Amino acid sequence: MTSGNLAFAEAMRQINPDVVAAYPITPSTEIPMKFAEFVADGRVDTEFIAVESEHSAITACVGASVSGARVMTASSANGVALMHEIFPIAAAFRAPIVFGLVNRSLGAPVNIHCDHSDSMPERDSGWIQIYCEDAQEVYDTVILSVRLAEHPDVRTPVFICQDGFITSHCYEPVEFLSDEAARGFAGTYERAYPLLDVDNPVSYGSFVMSEDYFEIKRNQIEGLNNVPRVYGETMRELAALTGREYGAVERYMTDDADYVVVVMSSATGVAKDVVDSLRREGVRAGCLRVRVFRPFPADEVREALEGKLGVAVLDRSASPGGVAPLAAEVKSALYDCETRVPVKDYIFGLGGRDFFPSDARRVFDDLSSGNFEPGVRYIGLRDKCAAAEECVI
Repeated sequence: MTSGNLAFAEAMRQINPDVVAAYPITPSTEIPMKFAEFVADGRVDTEFIAVESEHSAITACVGASVSGARVMTASSANGVALMHEIFPIAAAFRAPIVFGLVNRSLGAPVNIHCDHSDSMPERDSGWIQIYCEDAQEVYDTVILSVRLAEHPDVRTPVFICQDGFITSHCYEPVEFLSDEAARGFAGTYERAYPLLDVDNPVSYGSFVMSEDYFEIKRNQIEGLNNVPRVYGETMRELAALTGREYGAVERYMTDDADYVVVVMSSATGVAKDVVDSLRREGVRAGCLRVRVFRPFPADEVREALEGKLGVAVLDRSASPGGVAPLAAEVKSALYDCETRVPVKDYIFGLGGRDFFPSDARRVFDDLSSGNFEPGVRYIGLRDKCAAAEECVI
C-alpha cells in the first residue's frame, strides 16, 4: 500500500536521476522530501539541489538538463505559477524534464486542495501533460515518461499530473517493478547537444531575430506532434513488462452509449460507477477519460463521441471569460463531425469540493433532458440560483 506521492518518489529512486532540484509546497512536498531521504541514505547517486524558491528549482533543472543530466522535480499550485516564466524555455530548449505536478487550486483565497487551475494555465507552454487516475498509474507513468520525454523524436518535458490529496495522499495497492526492471526500461540517457560537450560547442538562450525564430518554434512543435506515435510504442513495451496499459484516452462503455461524460483524473472512478448503475437500469451511458491532455488526442476523442445524443464535459478548472479548457478541446475536436454532437459544459470540484455519485447521476439526467441551451453548468455549487445544486449561466 502506498500513496501517489510516494509511488512517484519510489519510481524516481529506481530511475536514479542525475539531478533533482526542488522546493517544497503542499501537496507535492512528500515527493522531494521522500527522495531527499533516499539521497541521504545513499540509495541513489542523485545530486539533490535544495533551492530558495520554485523559480530557482525549475531554473536549476533546465540548466542541469541542457548540460546533459537526467532531471526530475515536483511542485504544485502557486509554486507551479512561480515557475511559469521558465516552462516555455524548458520546452524550447528540448529539455526532457520529468515533473510531478500534484494538482492544487491557485490562490486567492488560499486553498490547498485539488483542482486543475495550476496545470491548465501551462497547457500552451510546450510540455506534454498526462493526467493519472490513481497511484498505480502515477508509478507506471513516471517509468514511461522518462523514455517518452527523452526519445530523440520527442525531446520534450512532461508534466505527470495527479489530484492533490485525493491521489497524492490516499493509500492503495501499487505493484512495483524490480529496481533492475525499472532502470532497464528507462535505459541510459543520451542527451542531444549537451552544453558541456566542449568538443561540439553549442549555445542556449541566444537572441534570435524573426529570420529564424518561426522555424525554431515549428521544429519544437514537431516534437509534440511525434508524441502520439512514441507514446503508443513505449506504452506497448511497458504493458508487455507490467501487464498494464493506458491509452491517451480511456473508453468506458462508450461504443454503444447514447450519453457520455468526459472527465480527467480521479473523478473518473465516480463517473464509471454511475455508468455501471445506469447500465443496470437500461440507460446507455458511457465515460470517456482523457489521460493525455497535451498533445490533445483529438482524433480519438472524435471517434469515441461522434454520433452521441449528448456529451457532458467536466472541467476541474475554469477559464474566466472563456470556455473551460477540456470543454474547449472537446468541442474543437467535434467540429468536423458530419452531424453536430450536442455538448454541455460543466465545472466541478474547485478547491477540492467533492464530486459524488449523485452529482454524476444528475449530469446524466441533465443530458437525457434534451436541453442543450448554451451556458456553463456548475456541479455542487452553493448559490442562490443553484437549483438542485446546479446553476446554469
